[in-house]
Amino acid sequence: MAKTKELSKDTRNKIVDLHQAGKTESAIGKPLGLKKSTVGAIIRKWKTYKTTDNLPRSGAPRKISPRGVKMITRTVSKNPRTTWGDLVNDLQRAGTKVTKPTISNTLRRQGLKSCSARRVPLLKPVHVQARLKFAREHLDDPEEDWENVIWSDETKIELFGKNSTRRVWRTKNAELHPKNTIPTVKHGGGNIMLWDCFSAKGPGGLICVKERMNGAMYREILSENLLPSARALKMKRGWVFQHDNDPKHTARATKEWLRKKHFKVLEWPSQSPDLNPIENLWRELKVRVAQQQPQNITALEEICIEEWAKIPATVCENLVKTYRKRLTSVIANKGYITKY
Repeated sequence: MAKTKELSKDTRNKIVDLHQAGKTESAIGKPLGLKKSTVGAIIRKWKTYKTTDNLPRSGAPRKISPRGVKMITRTVSKNPRTTWGDLVNDLQRAGTKVTKPTISNTLRRQGLKSCSARRVPLLKPVHVQARLKFAREHLDDPEEDWENVIWSDETKIELFGKNSTRRVWRTKNAELHPKNTIPTVKHGGGNIMLWDCFSAKGPGGLICVKERMNGAMYREILSENLLPSARALKMKRGWVFQHDNDPKHTARATKEWLRKKHFKVLEWPSQSPDLNPIENLWRELKVRVAQQQPQNITALEEICIEEWAKIPATVCENLVKTYRKRLTSVIANKGYITKY
């Protein structure tokens, strides 16, 4: 944004003289070709500091004028995917030549920081409406109702991959020292699929899925592990089972199996990992596993089972106790994915 021309000292003094003579700001500004706001600023400065001289500044003046700051702030607020290059060009067209770091520092002072966009499930309008409907219908459910839910899900953990990301303290040019690296292999070196459930009373027994899971295998996992987990967790009569809308879960055969077993199933909105508190436990598990740095699939399985069993029941209890906050967040975010 082009900088405004600074008023001469004579003009500033003339404004003060006219003000002392009883002239209004509008009457002063008209013959001088100045805006009322400009005249008012000079008068306020004179009243405060008893001078019209330029006051000492704390440092170099900002490269981007206040109007320019408003312009780029408005631009990135409307379109967060605006690039630094776009903003440089916008300012250059307005008469201000700046660098990318200047723009970054300016926006940071406005509370805006360039971050990697988080990957979230694609939400269609029907998903957004279903999520809002679920949140509103259950917003006033008592805490005891959520304590009587068994939450479940599957997750994949890679042997070497992004799950093993860690920070290290090192000196310059020591980035390739073995102590400062994480070994990787092509295609992640293999992975394991896990299934488990939990309730407010603690985690269930972790299951390592050896083959590609289909509907039949999913029903077998439920048959062998869901009821034992419910008994181990000492669930009250009438407990409710939660799983998402994966095709294996919503298959006709799976629904029929659940019906015959007289399981109550929580109606679930699709594309809603943020509403399932087990996702927080998966994240906790992956952090714990990464710290152990397993070197083969067998060790990975063993560490997963050991670390899952170590997750305190209090963590599970707190996740369920604060479930209402998830619902209020979804409503506040108008049905879109929230932080979890």
